[in-house]
Amino acid sequence: MTPAEKLVEFLTPNLGAEIHVGPWLAIDQERIDRFAEATGDIQWIHIDPKRAASESPFGATVAHGCLTLSLLPFLTESNHPDFFQRNYPGMRYRVNYGFNRVRFPAPVVVGSRLRARTVLKEIERVGDGVQVVYLYTIEIEGKEKPACIAEFVARVYP
Repeated sequence: MTPAEKLVEFLTPNLGAEIHVGPWLAIDQERIDRFAEATGDIQWIHIDPKRAASESPFGATVAHGCLTLSLLPFLTESNHPDFFQRNYPGMRYRVNYGFNRVRFPAPVVVGSRLRARTVLKEIERVGDGVQVVYLYTIEIEGKEKPACIAEFVARVYP
């Protein structure tokens, strides 16, 4: 059996299941400001707390949608040292292939706490590797609507 076939066999029992709930992360103004500086997205709704308090429908600054999305490595703990071998035994590397769909149903107001839930959505052999699709839901603590719903595609190779 090839490494890719072994990985498909390893992952298949969890297909369609929630496989991870990540840690909570507080979103503060400093993080929002650093993201604004790094990306050049300096709209007042993100970086001007005084103006946002008086003019924004949210009553405060809000995180950029792309900031929320960029936090997935932390929120899913895929940056953890043992993540790779625990999730992809027998494989050597994973590449981010892209997103099938991304939505931002609710704003992330400064001071909110976020966490991600992960569902293993699809597994498919691709060449000598495996394509894995995850459904990520980034929750806002105490809110009904999530901050982000993203279908992420990764490819894993031996």
